[in-house]
Amino acid sequence: MSKLLLIDGNAMMHRAYHALPPLTNIKNEPIQAVYGFFSMLFNVLQDQKPTHLVVCFDRGAPTIRQSMYVGYHAHRPKMADDFVPQVGIIHDLLEKMNVAVFELDGYEGDDLIGTIAHESKNTEVVILTGDRDMLQLVNGHVKVLMPLVGISKTVLFDEAKVEEKYGVKSSQFIDYKALIGDASDGYPGVTGIGPKTAASLLQKYGTFEDLYQKVGELPEKIGLKLATDAEQAALAKKLATIITDVPIKFDIKKCLVSDFNIKNLREGFAEHGFKTLTARIDAVFGKEKEQLGLL
Repeated sequence: MSKLLLIDGNAMMHRAYHALPPLTNIKNEPIQAVYGFFSMLFNVLQDQKPTHLVVCFDRGAPTIRQSMYVGYHAHRPKMADDFVPQVGIIHDLLEKMNVAVFELDGYEGDDLIGTIAHESKNTEVVILTGDRDMLQLVNGHVKVLMPLVGISKTVLFDEAKVEEKYGVKSSQFIDYKALIGDASDGYPGVTGIGPKTAASLLQKYGTFEDLYQKVGELPEKIGLKLATDAEQAALAKKLATIITDVPIKFDIKKCLVSDFNIKNLREGFAEHGFKTLTARIDAVFGKEKEQLGLL
């Protein structure tokens, strides 16, 4: 069976930038996000051994969610000046390497990942991200690989792991987010409803909609909270829902790991003086194909 690795490019770039100390390349340019991004990429390629790879990014343009709710991502700090050029370098190295990259104005990388995962029904899919929203995509053939500490330790979420960790099924995760909101994305859920209460309500009532139909049966205090913030919670559900029908053309045959251009990647690493990463290339990809001129 084919195995597709989907990488949340923005989440991984930010994690690398903040996890590593300031680093510069041989041109004295800041480079820690680039170095950390490719370190993580190499780690996961060795660990998961995918047959196919796609990296998805956000664009700078306003998104559908920002048009729904002006506060969405509004509190997030502006990208640091020394981070901005590193984004371009990561894109350039991925292009040199012949990695399939998807990004589209109006949509987040999450939506592109959701769409590709949805279209890859006969493929094992692993999503590398630090974004908990992706857990709603977990099902029989989709898992989420989430970094825990720095850029090396990870945990793999399948359906059982999601339920063990959060007390709800992956299919209930959107409803869970509707109730608790998301401070990192900048939108509230139901005021006074925390993770434990949200999980227990969904365990009993199943879905967000069924819960609201039974508000009259709930303890008065909880029922009042739900009724007061019903509109806010409904908006939170829309904001939390990953779009799975983004208008992109996805062809898994164009995403083969075996089609990577390792020669170009070596040259790209050499331009930045990445000696340690260059030394890892053979361990990750092997020498044989490159020497035969296949990569």
